[in-house]
Amino acid sequence: MPLNPKIAQILEMVARANRPPYHTLTPQQARAAYAMSAQILDIAPLPMFSVEDLRIPVRDGETIGVRIYHPTEPGWAQPAAGLLYFHGGGFTVGSVATHDALCRKFAHDAGCAVVSVDYRLAPEHKFPVAVHDAFDALRWLHGEAPTLGIDPARLAIGGDSAGGTLAIVCAVLARDAGIDLRMQLLIYPGTSAWQKSASHARLAEGYLLSGETIQWFFDQYLRDDCDRDDWRFAPLDAASGVPDFKGVAPAWIAAADHDPLFDEDIAFASMLREAGVPVTLMCYEGMIHEFFKIGGFVPDVAQAHADAVEALRAALA
Repeated sequence: MPLNPKIAQILEMVARANRPPYHTLTPQQARAAYAMSAQILDIAPLPMFSVEDLRIPVRDGETIGVRIYHPTEPGWAQPAAGLLYFHGGGFTVGSVATHDALCRKFAHDAGCAVVSVDYRLAPEHKFPVAVHDAFDALRWLHGEAPTLGIDPARLAIGGDSAGGTLAIVCAVLARDAGIDLRMQLLIYPGTSAWQKSASHARLAEGYLLSGETIQWFFDQYLRDDCDRDDWRFAPLDAASGVPDFKGVAPAWIAAADHDPLFDEDIAFASMLREAGVPVTLMCYEGMIHEFFKIGGFVPDVAQAHADAVEALRAALA
């Protein structure tokens, strides 16, 4: 299918701006560039009853940040359902701030609390630190939910891009730890260690997320090529330690047909189905990687937002 006309305009603007691609920058420069651009095309932030930033402990004795969104006043007798969310950014860029509007959208429209996690980034914190931070945040939320006005029996987990990878891993670890999750909200998640699919070849240049940038993100995050074989990095095609996905939470997966990750998202959905996991796969035509965060300029993104919210509402009811 052809590109959405509005997205074609964005790609033309990006090309004319001639800004240096991430893979030519230092991680610190890339973070600053992403933070500066993240709000430009995003939707307007919706009002919340409360937004609270906390520090929570993780396994190595450090603390990480979480941002908690309550769209309405918490009812302690009837606590809200909750979504634990991991932002995208190749494990190297992004933050709770860059994904603030999206998390507010989920909280406001789905009527649930959202806990957004500022897991530690590479290259300062290599794999598997982000995985540890993500699951430690889930364990913390599950234990502390009643004090936050959140129902621990009605939790979902989600993320976009690299955040989607973390959500997939946490769904497996949650199953093994006896933490029941209502759903996985997976927005163009990364699932493969190698860029060998047809979509990677076809869309390696000119569609915002390039093959060179993907490899650059991997180089920042991974300690060495052996980490590519770890299922916690590549749940689709890891060479060793691949878990049985049977019994993990149902998945809602958004895939974009002009995203290099498109083929691996389709393959991962099939793998979950083969394991007996209920999967809703939504393929959005004319869209690119990161399209969930450009809804302020591309009106058609509103349908994808609505689809995700509808899935959340149904799962958390």
